[in-house]
Amino acid sequence: MAKTNVYDMTGKVVGEIELNDAVFGIEPNTVVMHEAVKNYLANQRQGTQSTLTRAEVRGGGRKPWRQKGTGRARQGSTRAPQWTHGGIALGPKPRDYSYHMNKKSRQLAIKSALSAKAANGDILVIDNLELNEVKTKNFVKFLSDVGVSGKALVVTPEVRKNVVLSARNIPGVRTTISSIISVYDILRADKFIVDKAAVAKIEEVYA
Repeated sequence: MAKTNVYDMTGKVVGEIELNDAVFGIEPNTVVMHEAVKNYLANQRQGTQSTLTRAEVRGGGRKPWRQKGTGRARQGSTRAPQWTHGGIALGPKPRDYSYHMNKKSRQLAIKSALSAKAANGDILVIDNLELNEVKTKNFVKFLSDVGVSGKALVVTPEVRKNVVLSARNIPGVRTTISSIISVYDILRADKFIVDKAAVAKIEEVYA
C-alpha cells in the first residue's frame, strides 16, 4: 500500500496514512473515466430548449397567392420554414438527456480517477478538516498553508456546514461528501483535499 502524509489545518505534517491499492493504486482506465464524465454532463442538462414549428407560430392561415399562373413558386403558407417569421424545421424540443451508467463502470471510473490523482501526488489528506466558524478568509488561509492555489475538491465524511459556507465563494473550490464524489469533480480539480475520516469511508465503499 502507498503511504502519504497527513496534514493538520496549518499545513504541518502530523502523521502518515496507507492508501488502499484497490482504490488508490489501480491502473487508470481512461475510457471508462471519459464515459463517466460524459454521463455526468448529460445528466446535468435541463433539456428545456424549445422552438416553434410551423403549426405553432402565429398566422399563415391564408394561402399567400394562387397556385398557378403567377410565375412564382407555389406556396401554401407564409409560416413555412423558408419564410421569414416561419416555423423552425426539425428544431429542438424538450427532452430528457439523462441516461444510466452501469454500477461497475461507475465504480471503476471513480477508482481510476482517484488512482490518477494519487499517482500524480495530488491528494492531500487532512487530519480533521473542520472550521470553528463560517469565515472565507480562514479557509483561504488553510488552502495557502497546505500549498493549494488552483482548483480544488474538498471532501469531508459528512456535511460540515462551516466548511461548505466558508469555501463556497472561493473560485475553483468545490466541497462534497465522500458518499457522492463524482469523476467529473475529481478530474477537474488540481488537488483532491480529503479528510482522513473520509478516506476510510471511500475505501470502505470502493475497495
